[in-house]
Amino acid sequence: MAHVAEWKKKEVSELSTMIKESDVVGVVGIHGIAARQIQQMRANLRDKAVLKVVKNKLLRIAIDGADLDNIDQLDQFLDGQIALIICKENPFKLFQILETTKTKAPAKGGEVSPMDIKVEKGDTGFKPGPIIAELQRAGFPAAIEKGKVVFKKSMTIVKEGEIIPENVAAMLTKLEIYPMEVGLLLKGVYDRGEIIMPSTLDIDLEGFDNDLRHAAGNAYNLAVFIAYATDATIAPLIQKAHRDSLSLAISQAIAAPNTIKQILGKAYVNMLAVASRVSADAMDDDLSNALAGQVSQPSPASSAVEPAQKEEEEEEEVSEEEAVSGLGALFG
Repeated sequence: MAHVAEWKKKEVSELSTMIKESDVVGVVGIHGIAARQIQQMRANLRDKAVLKVVKNKLLRIAIDGADLDNIDQLDQFLDGQIALIICKENPFKLFQILETTKTKAPAKGGEVSPMDIKVEKGDTGFKPGPIIAELQRAGFPAAIEKGKVVFKKSMTIVKEGEIIPENVAAMLTKLEIYPMEVGLLLKGVYDRGEIIMPSTLDIDLEGFDNDLRHAAGNAYNLAVFIAYATDATIAPLIQKAHRDSLSLAISQAIAAPNTIKQILGKAYVNMLAVASRVSADAMDDDLSNALAGQVSQPSPASSAVEPAQKEEEEEEEVSEEEAVSGLGALFG
């Protein structure tokens, strides 16, 4: 039987304990990240997550020994240079935290381009010299104009998914174009028996927040429209019922303290409408002046219509108590 070093046994035991006691366990790729950068990332994650660089074989043994539902599904991510990340945040929060660790980095050549790498038409900032030949050999549309090195046109140098040649990478670095990203790459997350892929966690939080607000607004409007009573809708529902009952009572000439002025005002307006169709000889002076808009001192009927009209035009906010008492006065 092969001898297993005690430090390996201890590390596996510690890893298994960490995994069992954690809410969220993730595997991140650390390929191409220098040890100094990993130390800085670990420091930046302090109080949010624990980052532990481990050997793949030891981590696989620790995962399998954690004895959690579906935890062995994390084994599929144990390839290449990896690290274990453990936190108490939810997986979506963990993904957002890891996104903040990413920084732009120059291409070295031989990498797969993560995007279309473009240069724009115009001045490059270089003075004429050997640089012009280097750019041209690398496929850049370089030329000399008015004593400056310029790109004659905008151009895609490397398409997304293509390999970045070394000479192109060197020129991109000189142009301060950094197409690569260096950071902790989340490969998969284990959360209470479920394996979650990074594509599921990569959501637009601002857009999601806007969608949620929009949905809440629509739900509120629907609840008010169908008279669904909740703590949030009861006040506007009572106010709406109060306004609707007033409108109904006025339209049906149901006299009450809250409606009498509006009913009289409506009758007065209807009276003027009828009077406008009558011959002038059949009207007295008060009615003629009213139709002509020359009434300086309103009659009792007209004095009743003005506040009535104002009350119809200006919809007042009422409290729940006022609305309820108003309903009682109309129909109780």
